[in-house]
Amino acid sequence: MDRGALGEGKMLQGSLDSSGPRFTPLVVVELASDTKEEAIAWILSRIRDQQQNGGAELLVEQLGPGVGAQEKENPNMFLVGATRQRLLSGAEEVGLFKECNDGSMRGFTCANKHNFKDFEGDGDSFLNMAECQYIIKHELDTLRAKDETHVPGHTQVKLYPGKSIIRRLQSKGILIQIFPLHGQEELKRLSFSWYKKVKLSFQPLDNIRHYYGEGQALYFGFLEYFTFALVPMALIGVPYYLFDWEDYDKYVIFAVFNLVWCTVILELWKRFSASLAYRWGTLSRKKAFEEPRPGFHGTLGFNPVTGRKEPLYPNAKRQLRVYLVSLPFVLLCLYLSLYIMMIYFQMEGWVLSFHDEEPTFWTGILMFIPSIIYAVVIEIMNLIYRYAAEFLTEWENHRLESSYQNHLVLKVLVFNFFNCFASLFYIAFVMQDMVLLRQSLATLLITSQILNQFMEAFLPYWLQRRRNKKMIRKVQKRRTVEEKELPLAEQVRLEADMSTYLGTFDDYLELFLLFGYVSLFSCTYPLAAVLVVLNNVTEVYSDAFKMCRVFKRPFSDPAANIGVWQLAFEAMSVIAIVTNCALIGMSPQVKAYFTESETQLILWTVAIEHMLLAFKFILTFLIPDVPKHIQIKLARLEFESLEALKKKALETWAGTVYLQSMIIVRVSLSLASWKGGWPHTNMKRITPRLQISEAGTKQKQSESVCWQANKR
Repeated sequence: MDRGALGEGKMLQGSLDSSGPRFTPLVVVELASDTKEEAIAWILSRIRDQQQNGGAELLVEQLGPGVGAQEKENPNMFLVGATRQRLLSGAEEVGLFKECNDGSMRGFTCANKHNFKDFEGDGDSFLNMAECQYIIKHELDTLRAKDETHVPGHTQVKLYPGKSIIRRLQSKGILIQIFPLHGQEELKRLSFSWYKKVKLSFQPLDNIRHYYGEGQALYFGFLEYFTFALVPMALIGVPYYLFDWEDYDKYVIFAVFNLVWCTVILELWKRFSASLAYRWGTLSRKKAFEEPRPGFHGTLGFNPVTGRKEPLYPNAKRQLRVYLVSLPFVLLCLYLSLYIMMIYFQMEGWVLSFHDEEPTFWTGILMFIPSIIYAVVIEIMNLIYRYAAEFLTEWENHRLESSYQNHLVLKVLVFNFFNCFASLFYIAFVMQDMVLLRQSLATLLITSQILNQFMEAFLPYWLQRRRNKKMIRKVQKRRTVEEKELPLAEQVRLEADMSTYLGTFDDYLELFLLFGYVSLFSCTYPLAAVLVVLNNVTEVYSDAFKMCRVFKRPFSDPAANIGVWQLAFEAMSVIAIVTNCALIGMSPQVKAYFTESETQLILWTVAIEHMLLAFKFILTFLIPDVPKHIQIKLARLEFESLEALKKKALETWAGTVYLQSMIIVRVSLSLASWKGGWPHTNMKRITPRLQISEAGTKQKQSESVCWQANKR
């Protein structure tokens, strides 16, 4: 483990009983307060048991009472750690990639541990704290039931051989939560370099990855990349806004720039993310076998892949739920969104007529009120729909977490896209009112940014203060006396009461919508890119603050890319090409060349749009997703791995053939000697050689071959 993690272990020694083992606390396991004693004893024994006995072979101790402990505190909180050797073997089990002495990234193995960079002595500082916590989480997740039929003391909680114990306990409410502990010293250093010091520089992505893992680091890397990619568009958009070019035909050049921009930045991001993933050791890391989700249920049966007993659910029944219930519900929500949009347009028409009758300063301000109200309603509808989508996706009963996430992302993206952009498409292509389009885009963008900042930064922190005043007093105490650390028991209970970080879903969704606002219609409101840049800068600090101060520390996610969100952004870029081509075709400057035939204008617009789409896909093909030097390193690593496998297979085959031939010769000589066909002197010459050749072979192989020979 790293030195920071070892430093955290010193606090534990003063809190635990001196008779118990002393180790570095890394993970907290909290059981329900009404859990039976025999169930607790059984769970702890499975965590402590040796691996050959089906245990996790980890260290665990119960958390002692805090200062001024109260009766309402949950006593069933346990600290989990591991020995250094156990963590190293766990790193090999999970396929952790680390940098070798030659600069390449390879899967860690205990046999070749000294070939890896930074492995010194016994490897105390080889693994960082996030990696250690990820290994412990993996070992806990792989705890499987043996011959137990139910959890001791809880007969209603059935167990099935080979099924994950932790997932079963979570689904039945016995296990409340598992979370990794913060490393206070490392968190202070990260906070200072990340958000406490305002500076114009890159984020400490390597430090973020070191503390939170690759998944979080890739999100903040994408946020930073997206912000810098918007700078050229912002620089071009500012002159348009300052010089007040109201004529719509002036924005044709800006729309053409959007066409190229939204394609190039996504292709370059794939190369940049591949470089980050290779540097962090996740690019060539094999994906672990997915276990069923904790909430998955069905009739008990055998999995044909693993051969274990587990709940099975017919795929046809799941598809019926998707297409007969979920799909109609989504369509109903889209219709409701369309209905609310038409109410918004009626409000716009009423305010506009009121302003035309008696134009004043206040009626001019009143013209923005319908857009502001509509923007607030959009955010409320998105929030309500999100809960409904999660409920429906859970009800569909997907077996794997990846399948659950894909269906949830699809539901949310479809509705959010329609809900946020339908009014803009209607104004642009049905009403063809570019002044109203510019006004609506600006109002929606600014209002959504203000609401998102309120919901993501201020509201979680305020709710946290309301939820646990005692915890806040401890936080304030820690802030006033910065040099004095809280006792371990207080620190653990403080973190246990923090909000749980639910992942990067909402963060990517916000960036997806901002990317849509910029790429689809920013040619009519060039200042949109400037507003998004300012939003992203504040987003970095607000997200960093809530990660360090509001939420529990999440487990590391060894991601190699941004996953399904890459496809979502690329789909948006395709829609942006079609939209901007249509806007260009509608411009007066272009229409002037097709005064006689509107059909010819449409045909030319469609033809150019198809050419640009073809150019996009050609560009995707020409720009490799992985840089050339990384491709060479990966190919070299694959070649060396295949050569090592060939060599090992050849040595095994040669040894087996040699062993079999020697055994056959010996049996033949024995038979010949028994029949008198061989002189006794020849047997004396050959027998010592055979005895020497057999000395280095395994007894089981020899017995097997001899048995086959005797059978013949």
